[in-house]
Amino acid sequence: MSLIIDGYNLMHAAGILPANSGARPGAKSSERSRIALLNFVADTVAESELSTTTVVFDAAAAPPGLPRTLTHRGVTVQFSSGYNDADELIEELIQKSTTPRRLTVVSSDHRLHRAAKRRKAQAVDSDVWHAQVIALRNQPRKNEPATPQKPGTPAAQSEVEFWLKKFTEPAAKPPKPRARSSAPPKPQPPAQPPASAAPAPEAELPAEDIFPQEYLDSIDEE
Repeated sequence: MSLIIDGYNLMHAAGILPANSGARPGAKSSERSRIALLNFVADTVAESELSTTTVVFDAAAAPPGLPRTLTHRGVTVQFSSGYNDADELIEELIQKSTTPRRLTVVSSDHRLHRAAKRRKAQAVDSDVWHAQVIALRNQPRKNEPATPQKPGTPAAQSEVEFWLKKFTEPAAKPPKPRARSSAPPKPQPPAQPPASAAPAPEAELPAEDIFPQEYLDSIDEE
């Protein structure tokens, strides 16, 4: 894409020149203002399109001793020496464009808007173009948050040391399970009573449990 910019017109739209400074700046401030504008354009335009970008200034405030055409950071700069004003030079550049459908003219002068439309080129007011490029420059880049994240409160030193120890000390190993023996358990001997314990007295059984009843009956008969 090609770009032709009305230099002093964009200066006022961008606020580089104060509103009460008149249509053209004085010799004292013109050089500094031009450099500020050219740096803004060079920082805004894509690097691949710098070589097809032209900024036109009126020759009335051109720096003495410089050529009418020069380059600043890849941007072509032209002063309208030999023309009535910058608009006349811009009109000629529009007419000479070999790719007018890919051309954009930045100026608030409707005379230049009509010249651009005759060649099927695009025309945009300086303040509108300036607002658009500022909005694009303020957009977050891809994969970046739209708003900066608020940093959290830093942890106390004791808390930092606790977590460092927590994550660096080796974890405790679980106890190994005892291996089960395949041999049957050994029989346990019966519990023996204490040696000092006296034997339990035998229970006295009734006589009928010892002698048969027939024998007892015969004794009663004698």
